[in-house]
Amino acid sequence: MELKSFFTRKFSKSPYAEIRSFCRKALGFSPHDLELYLTALTHKSSMHEFSDGRKLNNERLEYLGDAMLSAIVAEYLYSKYPDRGEGYLTELRSKIVSRRSLNKIAHKMGLFDIIVYNRSAIRISQNRSLEGNALEALIGAIYIDRGYSFTRKVVMKRIINHYTDIDTLASTDWNYKGLLIDYCQKRHLHISFVLDRTERQGHDNHAVYYVHVDIEGEAKDSANGLSIKSAEQFAAERTYRRLTASNPTEKKQ
Repeated sequence: MELKSFFTRKFSKSPYAEIRSFCRKALGFSPHDLELYLTALTHKSSMHEFSDGRKLNNERLEYLGDAMLSAIVAEYLYSKYPDRGEGYLTELRSKIVSRRSLNKIAHKMGLFDIIVYNRSAIRISQNRSLEGNALEALIGAIYIDRGYSFTRKVVMKRIINHYTDIDTLASTDWNYKGLLIDYCQKRHLHISFVLDRTERQGHDNHAVYYVHVDIEGEAKDSANGLSIKSAEQFAAERTYRRLTASNPTEKKQ
């Protein structure tokens, strides 16, 4: 089989054995359609084109997994916090499914060790998102393989609740842009957020925004996101954490 022979060149042992072992250990089940999960592990930098013209990478599954994850977490939070409004639930969901959070979860799961990618073909910024993107693709694969109810159980029990303290996260101030603006205003420092560029990426040609923080005319930390707002939040977080690292009393979380 063409797909299996492609992965055999990438793994030290049977690719099916690798993915089955990972799923049993990290997710608590054995996959049905192993080829689907192998596809979820393949970054576009190591894309394989089959003889019939099909291109193998995990972008389509990442798109699906992102939607499934968002829906599952939204449903969970809706039930967990019956007295909370839309704004609270939306912000908490953003914390849980943020790229930074997913990257950390995927790394703890050991996902990086079984991702297929070309080290020389991707930028450092892309490499930081490699694990989180693959985790979303894996969730997409579980959904196709086992359906929504099964996916919801795996995501909440073996991924989100296992690696995330939602109650602690809920009490954490995530509005780093607001915190950074307050920090600068107290010191009479001029702050602005500068949009450096916009790139089109992925199979759906989605926009990725690159932003940096400017304080008193000096460029500080930068970040990227799928919206200008999220990019500003990530850049603000990096800048705020760095500015307050030497003085813990400045932090409000």
